[in-house]
Amino acid sequence: MPPGHMAIWEEFSQTLLMITIDERIARTERLLRRLEDDKPYLRARLSALGAEHRQSASAFADRVRAEAEAELRRLLAERGTPYDWTMPQPAD
Repeated sequence: MPPGHMAIWEEFSQTLLMITIDERIARTERLLRRLEDDKPYLRARLSALGAEHRQSASAFADRVRAEAEAELRRLLAERGTPYDWTMPQPAD
């Protein structure tokens, strides 16, 4: 891992913690909509590639979509919990 790579990831993950659950759900839903809207354009962009590259790119797009769907399910389940024990709480 290049130097500073972990620091960037830690900073990114801290930023994600500051985003509310509803904002994270909205972002994930927006990503899924964009992926769905892009399907015909993706097919057109991939048509110029060879079969192996086309298959690889399609598999990657499918993985991104599957991970986004899983993340959305996780976020919706997290929002459904009555109390968020994972967030830091102020001391009494």
